[in-house]
Amino acid sequence: MDPKSLENFVPWFRASAPYIHAFGGRTFVIAFGGEVVADGKFVGLVHDLNLLAALGVKLVLVHGARPQIEERLRRRKADIRYVHDMRVTDEAALQDVKEASGRLRTEIEAQLSVGLPSTPMANATIQVTSGNFVIARPVGVVEGVDMLFTGEVRKIRADAIQRCLDDEDVVLVSPLCYSPTGEIFNLTLEDVAAQTAIALKAEKLLFLMNEPGIGAGRGTMRTELTVSEAEQMLGESRGPKGDGAIYLPFAIRACKGGVKHVHLVSRHVDDALLLELFTHAGIGSMVARTRGQLRRRPSRTWAAFSISPSRWKPVAAGQALPASCRRSDRPLVILQRRPDYPLRRSPREGQAGELACLAIHRLPNGGAGERLLQFIEAKARKAKFKRLFVLTTRTAHWFVEQGFTEVPVADLPPQRQEFYNYQRRSKVLVKTV
Repeated sequence: MDPKSLENFVPWFRASAPYIHAFGGRTFVIAFGGEVVADGKFVGLVHDLNLLAALGVKLVLVHGARPQIEERLRRRKADIRYVHDMRVTDEAALQDVKEASGRLRTEIEAQLSVGLPSTPMANATIQVTSGNFVIARPVGVVEGVDMLFTGEVRKIRADAIQRCLDDEDVVLVSPLCYSPTGEIFNLTLEDVAAQTAIALKAEKLLFLMNEPGIGAGRGTMRTELTVSEAEQMLGESRGPKGDGAIYLPFAIRACKGGVKHVHLVSRHVDDALLLELFTHAGIGSMVARTRGQLRRRPSRTWAAFSISPSRWKPVAAGQALPASCRRSDRPLVILQRRPDYPLRRSPREGQAGELACLAIHRLPNGGAGERLLQFIEAKARKAKFKRLFVLTTRTAHWFVEQGFTEVPVADLPPQRQEFYNYQRRSKVLVKTV
């Protein structure tokens, strides 16, 4: 390993630790279209899935087969019809669906079983289970069109899937499903994935799609969306297009059904799952039911008790701090506006604010500290601050997790340096806002 890689490894590993701890034993439903296999990307995806399984994540994979089905239909020059992005599946098309889905499922199972030496799958013991986990029913007539053998989810056999997950199997679910009368129906990938995630009370549902995330117009992307914000986007004329328009309604449905987070990420990015799941910023779009759930970092066992966003007030420079803060070195966030504080190295970058106090203590439900800090950062941006800095002796790691960087004392604004306590030797951390 080269020196640069060695230098980066420990910080990366430490940053990943909270996720590793938080994800163990949780259920993730991961949905991907047949394009992932057709494009040769599935081999790389398998390596990521193997790592997640090794970390104790319970995996349910839902695959599509649209390109494989399309190829068979084109070969025999069959009509290809869609209504609301659902294929009209007649009896002849159903035969193509069965053949394409069956062949694809076999190929996926084979790739998941690879354990060649000198590969990320070396010594892997992934056991793949598939079966009739989804009970289907016909869609019926949509806008005057009989959808024939196109179906939708009637019920998910969650108990059967859960038994397989408890046995540490990876469960593979196909969109080719059966009714109680033995009929076969062609379902959409997104319907099966969303309903499966809801039935299993999954921690996460992840869609791999063509776009990098949910577009917000003019080349921008929404990295975080509440359900209400997502519904508003769908109602706008400039709402999401392509896969985003297809998957977002099912992301909303999943969140309303109890799934904590739905992630929409690009299938074209190598290691997309790991980058989305194990980094603070992620690379795609995340949907959650409420604003409070929109945090990518796992919950911590800390919560603010002396200050909350609902009753936050700025503290003037020099104002006495609460007694609890003076007695504790744990940080309590109070934004102090100091107009004479340009940063020493870059005076042109504008004013700097100090996070003077953030008092926290252990409570059963975590995450309030992170939300409070996000609120403070928004206040800082509104007040035209360019950077925030904090001095601490015992909580530097928490601030590093929130995006702060440790800097030397010399980087403090000159006036603040005059009051630096060299006996206390607090660490100085700075964040650009």
